[in-house]
Amino acid sequence: MPSEDLLRRYADVMLDVGLDLRPGRTVAIDAQIEHAPLARLLAEGAYRRGARYVDVWYWDPHPKRSRLLHADAATLHEVPAWLARRYEALAEAPDGGCLIRIAGDPDADLLSDVDPERAGRDRMPWVPARNDAQTHMLVEWTIGCCPTPGWAERVLGEPDVEELWSLVAHLMRLDEPDPVAAWRARMAELRRRCEQLDALGLETIRFEGPGTDLSVGLPEDHRWLTVELVSRRGVRHVVNLPSEEVATSPDPTRAEGVVRSTRPLALGGTVVRDLELRFEGGRIVDVAAATGADVVRAHVAQDPGAGRLGEVALVDGSSRVAASRRLFFDTLLDENAACHLAWGSGIPEARAGHDPSSGASLSDLGLNASSTHTDFMVGGPGVTVTGRDRAGREHLLLAGERWMLAAP
Repeated sequence: MPSEDLLRRYADVMLDVGLDLRPGRTVAIDAQIEHAPLARLLAEGAYRRGARYVDVWYWDPHPKRSRLLHADAATLHEVPAWLARRYEALAEAPDGGCLIRIAGDPDADLLSDVDPERAGRDRMPWVPARNDAQTHMLVEWTIGCCPTPGWAERVLGEPDVEELWSLVAHLMRLDEPDPVAAWRARMAELRRRCEQLDALGLETIRFEGPGTDLSVGLPEDHRWLTVELVSRRGVRHVVNLPSEEVATSPDPTRAEGVVRSTRPLALGGTVVRDLELRFEGGRIVDVAAATGADVVRAHVAQDPGAGRLGEVALVDGSSRVAASRRLFFDTLLDENAACHLAWGSGIPEARAGHDPSSGASLSDLGLNASSTHTDFMVGGPGVTVTGRDRAGREHLLLAGERWMLAAP
């Protein structure tokens, strides 16, 4: 494990940048058993900042494997009501609720020998009520990661947790004199990119590269966002750490063509490799992959919106994650190394003028509505991203990993 000083610096970033934690908040922490040292320091830091109560839920994926092997297939989609109630109650907490999720799968291939069709039915530890609380900003929330021996072996080829922690510390800017100030500055840079993109008034985004030629339509009133969002209680916070992206929500009816993933996708205990999706009329109509195709098919079939896009995000080579040239087998990090798309629910804040306190549904906003939101990586050195504005003019946005718009 890293030094306690490093863990405390990490906890400070998660609590002060990720949540902007206010006194009186109820805090829920979702972690795996191997993440306990970080979860405990987060709980201590939250109480030091005046938290009302901190609840830590530890997830163990091995009982999930047992469920998938032995339970009645008709029950695999079920989520216990008491878990849903946890997130509903968090959103209703008297002085407000906050949620921290810790990523870093200790065993990304745990379900590799499980029937993929069965594996695709069980989304746990994904809980729809948690997705609702996050999507509609009912709580302040953030996601970070915690290295483990199993994850280190996957990334580095050996269970060198210290080395993986060294990598994560750099990606999290913990090697800066003031990590919190460093993140404030990085988010300001990304906001300026959003302003550049908003000024273009784009109507479509096109991805072109090996195996990829995909056009994605954008609503007229879309806007570009960082992951620094505002909760219904008016608190600005950063929902993913690290984060290097600018993103928006597309028109869910306007995606045409084919896209090939550029990085493996760790999806609930299954690693999906060489994923290829074909879109017609905004909907995924064909799924192919070297491994995990059936798991993806089950994911995108789980509800009417699961097979449509909810997010399009741009990432360039200035990202520390991209510059590391590492494959992390964890979406939190890998999505910040490359442009990515997400099937599933849209982002309400991607509508210009959206008021988080309005209670407007995703459908009301013309966004894709789904119980899922799954990011997959589509950018890289061989991929070009072009935008077309409403006057038909084309704008080169990314050539490989280079941001092509002039600095404002």
